[in-house]
Amino acid sequence: MSLQSNAHERIDFIPRTDLKIVQSDLLFPFSIDSVLLAHFAYVPIQRGLLADLCTGNGIIPLLLSQRSKAAIVGVELQQEVARLAERGIQINRLEERIDIYCGDAKTLPEHIGRHQCDVVTCNPPYFSREAARDVKMNPHLAIARHELMINLEDVVQTAALLLRQNGKLALVHRPQRLAEILAVMSRERIEPKRLQFVHPRPGKAANMVLVEGAKDGKPGLNVLPPIFVHEADGSYADEVWSGS
Repeated sequence: MSLQSNAHERIDFIPRTDLKIVQSDLLFPFSIDSVLLAHFAYVPIQRGLLADLCTGNGIIPLLLSQRSKAAIVGVELQQEVARLAERGIQINRLEERIDIYCGDAKTLPEHIGRHQCDVVTCNPPYFSREAARDVKMNPHLAIARHELMINLEDVVQTAALLLRQNGKLALVHRPQRLAEILAVMSRERIEPKRLQFVHPRPGKAANMVLVEGAKDGKPGLNVLPPIFVHEADGSYADEVWSGS
């Protein structure tokens, strides 16, 4: 359901919540990837600091605000997209809980201080810079989907600078890059602790993977049962929106 907004923009209700989110027909909507990540991440309940890199229009901070009373900062490079996130925070009256920082995610540790975060989340660009050369698309979408401004190693290195001891990094990505994800996390002393594959429906190969690691954590990886996004009739499975 949508409410009227500015030209080219709309205010949508996020399913199964009372939250509203601002989206633009000229930019890009939030994806189910971000919803799954927001439910997957382990977050402190009463206090702490959470950071969401590549936050887009703020879908992950909004959903995390329903699971935790911690302060949340979302960082978004593209000014037009950050403005959508800021409007969403205002509409939901969450200005005291969520701050949107418009800038390069790699500068966030110096902006808020190193080793201040209990949790870092990120739905990063999935595809390499080289892949973008063969695709003609909206430049905003190109930055969101391709590693033009930030790559996987940048994300993990930034998280390592942001996290406290035993703080958590939670990512959603493509299974094809899982080996690289685990290797980069280990190299940055973020020990992989939880992993969950996401399938479009039963019988189909996984097209997403959720990974969480702990800063200087002890070895031991727990592989969770898979998530199936769609029911047989094509509707979303309950666990997509409920996280359970």
